[in-house]
Amino acid sequence: MIVVTGATGNVGQQVVSALAAAGGDEVVAVSRRATATGAATPGVTHRQGDLAAPDSLRPAFDGADALFLLVAGDDPHAVLDAAKAGGVRRVVLLSSQGAGTRPQAYAHAAGFEAAVRDSGLDWTVLRPGGFASNAFAWAETVRTRRTVFAPFGEVALPAIDPADVAQVAAAVLREDGHVGRTYELTGPAALSPRERARAIGAALGEPVEFVEQSRAEAREQMLGFMPEPVADATLGILGEPLPAEQAVTPDVERVLGRPAGTFAAWAARHAAAFA
Repeated sequence: MIVVTGATGNVGQQVVSALAAAGGDEVVAVSRRATATGAATPGVTHRQGDLAAPDSLRPAFDGADALFLLVAGDDPHAVLDAAKAGGVRRVVLLSSQGAGTRPQAYAHAAGFEAAVRDSGLDWTVLRPGGFASNAFAWAETVRTRRTVFAPFGEVALPAIDPADVAQVAAAVLREDGHVGRTYELTGPAALSPRERARAIGAALGEPVEFVEQSRAEAREQMLGFMPEPVADATLGILGEPLPAEQAVTPDVERVLGRPAGTFAAWAARHAAAFA
């Protein structure tokens, strides 16, 4: 039995779907609201639980073999202790590239990584870079003005499709050979915001203008939905990325046996959100 935390989230929901499609394992989808969306999926049970309240997870962990864990809540040791008590032997942590490249700025994720490595469980850490789906932040202005507003228009980063992160997670949860590994997950090519705007325009079949924001404008916007240290760290990656943050890695292909999906493919799949 495999437990997926954050099962209604951007990646977690797709992990559940990938595991269900693969078959062979009972899947327990855990979220703060234990309601399934849409039709029931065979082999998937929805349970309520909150990573901020580790004891709430014990019923979901009972009889489980493996755990997909998010960086959420403040006590990873308590979550992992509850998982071990329920029978979990393998944990796959969805961390962040920043935990490796900027551990002080991403101390929360780095702390989860340390807890997982010290847990005594078989562990694998996934460190995705920026998600292609971050472009949904541009959806409203693309729909209404056919314009993308973003900083650092020429700085290229290899954004990854969250579906690929989910497919990697599902494979690592089900297969042997991944214990003790940290996978750095990126897309197949580094693209600038201007190039990503162009790809969205291609998916729509009409031009999308790119307007470059100042750092201050972008920071003010980010502070509306993220803490100041996270906003500053994010701007650091977007504007002055380290070589490791711009590098394309082979880890998606290493795990899945195929290259990571392109941003253009992601944009085509989600064109309706920008139409």
